[in-house]
Amino acid sequence: MTERATGAAAGADPRTLPSRVGAADAEPRMSIGEVLAELRPEFPDTTISKLRFLEAEGLVEPQRTAAGYRKYSWRDVERLRFVLSAQRDRYLPLRVIRDELEARDTGDDVAPRRPVLVAVPDEPSAVPVPPADALVRRAELVERTGIDPGSLAELEEMGMITQRTPGWYDADALVIAAAVAGLVSYGLEVRHLRTYKAAADREVGLFAQLVGPLARQKDPAARARAAAAAQELTGLAQQLRAALVRAGLRDTLGR
Repeated sequence: MTERATGAAAGADPRTLPSRVGAADAEPRMSIGEVLAELRPEFPDTTISKLRFLEAEGLVEPQRTAAGYRKYSWRDVERLRFVLSAQRDRYLPLRVIRDELEARDTGDDVAPRRPVLVAVPDEPSAVPVPPADALVRRAELVERTGIDPGSLAELEEMGMITQRTPGWYDADALVIAAAVAGLVSYGLEVRHLRTYKAAADREVGLFAQLVGPLARQKDPAARARAAAAAQELTGLAQQLRAALVRAGLRDTLGR
C-alpha cells in the first residue's frame, strides 16, 4: 500500500484531522491485516488484538461486510494513529483520548491535553531501542549501552536483567543496561540499585492483581485490555516516581 492520507502526522491535533481526509478516503477499503501493516512501521508493538480492543472501547468503528469482516477507511487509520500516538507519546489514559476524539467529532474547540509530567528531552547518548520482539547478543548490548561487562554480570546476578534465551537480550534489557550505565557514570554502584529492583517487584505484584484476571481470560479482547491497562499503569507509575523524586530534591537544589 502506498496511498496515504496527506498531512496526517502522528500525534497531530485531533481537531485538524477531519479537514485533512477527503471524502474518498472515508470509504472503507482496508482489512484489519492491512491496517496493521500500515501502522506497524510507526507502532511496532501494535497487534490485531490491540486494534480489536480499541474498537471494543469505541475509539474506532470500522464498517462490517455482510460476512462480518472489518473494513477500515483512511479516516479510521488516522484515528487509530492519533490514539496510539497519544498513548505512546503523551501517556494519556483511554478515557482522556476518548474525550479528545469526541471533541474532534463534535467540532468543539478543545485543545488536546498534555501529560502531567513535563517531557524530558532525549539525551544525545540515548540508546535506540529495537522493537519489543527483537533480540540482541551480549556483545551488542555492551557496545550499544556502554555498560561495563562486570556491571552487566552484577545486574544479571541481582535479577535486574535476564536473558530471554542463552546469550540473547530483549529491548527492556537494553533500556535497563543503558540507564544503569548512566547512573554508574555519576558514581553510583550497581549494588546501590537493589532498591529499584525491590520497588519494581512490588509494583509488578500490585499491578498483576489488577490486570491478571483479564490476562487469564481466553477472550483476545480481554487480554488486549489487560495489556493496555498494564501500559497505562506503567506510565502513571513512571510519572509518580519522577514527581516524587523532583519534590524530594527541591531542598537540595534550593528551589
